[in-house]
Amino acid sequence: MEDTTKLPPYAPLLVKLFQNVIYDEDRKTWQDLITYQRPIRAYFATIGVELMLNEQDGFAFISQPDEMDGQKVPRLASRMPLSYEVSLLLVVIREALEEFDVQNTDSRTLFITNKDLKERIELFFEDKADKVKLLDRFEVYINAVVKLGFLKERDVKGYEEHVKTFEVRRIIKAKINNEKLEEIKAKLKGA
Repeated sequence: MEDTTKLPPYAPLLVKLFQNVIYDEDRKTWQDLITYQRPIRAYFATIGVELMLNEQDGFAFISQPDEMDGQKVPRLASRMPLSYEVSLLLVVIREALEEFDVQNTDSRTLFITNKDLKERIELFFEDKADKVKLLDRFEVYINAVVKLGFLKERDVKGYEEHVKTFEVRRIIKAKINNEKLEEIKAKLKGA
């Protein structure tokens, strides 16, 4: 009789992918993921989930399409709506990354300060009262984006003291592709 309790060597990777994004900065985990990507893809396919692996930008995550092989699969995690301000901040960050990619070919890491983000997002608020309300709660919105995994606070030399600096995580391009970006922009214009 076959022993079905023996864990495959890639089991820890499955759990990590269920929990969060895996980045290439965790070299050992990343190398294991590259090594075992075939059986990992096969495992996830059996439960209606896909492994999204971007070697060039150095990240991997799991995604659940609405349908797989013509069959609807129940959602593994529920979707949560984002506030107008968080959605707008995501659009601003995504567009900043696009600009960076066009202008910069020697680095793949965009650092942006909360001051830069404030300046970019203020342009969308003509009404002074709305702008004041936005700026009062700006840190809350930034923290929401950090929690979503699109920004990571970094200690970067060369920036002003007391100014928070963030690394824009490239996962934002996969989670908010050009089509999704336009869809969000259209919704924001209608709000």
